[in-house]
Amino acid sequence: MNQATPHVGATVRTSSQLFSSTWRGARLARLLGVDELRCWGAPEDLVERAEIVIAELATNAVLHGRVPGRDFRFGMVFAPSAGCLRVEVTDARGDVFPQAPPVCTTVDELLPSGRGLALVAALSEHWDVVPYPPSGKTVRAVLSTRSGG
Repeated sequence: MNQATPHVGATVRTSSQLFSSTWRGARLARLLGVDELRCWGAPEDLVERAEIVIAELATNAVLHGRVPGRDFRFGMVFAPSAGCLRVEVTDARGDVFPQAPPVCTTVDELLPSGRGLALVAALSEHWDVVPYPPSGKTVRAVLSTRSGG
C-alpha cells in the first residue's frame, strides 16, 4: 500500500507569554520579542521595526486595555521562508476597539500621545483588531522581511 509522505514545511517559530498589565509588563514584552527574534535569526531591519510595533501594542494594552487583575498576552509567529512576522497583543477590554489613525500631513509635536497606531500602520504591512471571546480583543500586525520601499 502506498502512503503519502507528509510534506515537511519550513520552520515556523512561535512565542506566546502572559504579562502583567503594567509598564513593566509592556517593557518585558518588548524585550522578550526582540530577544526571540534575534535568537530566531530574523533580519535586523525586521527586529528594529518589530521592536517599535511590539512596544506600541503592549503600551496600548496597558493604557487602554487594562482590566484590574487581568494580564495581557503577547505573541509572535515568524515564518522566515514566507518573509512574514505576525505580532499579536491580546487584552481584556473587548468593549474598546482601536480605530485606524486619521491620515494627516502634520503632527502636533506638543501632544504627548496619539501617534502609536500611526507608527504601527507605517511599519507593518497591515494591522487589524479581532474579538477575543469572552471579553477581550487581539490587535495584530503583520510585518514583512522584504523591503517595501
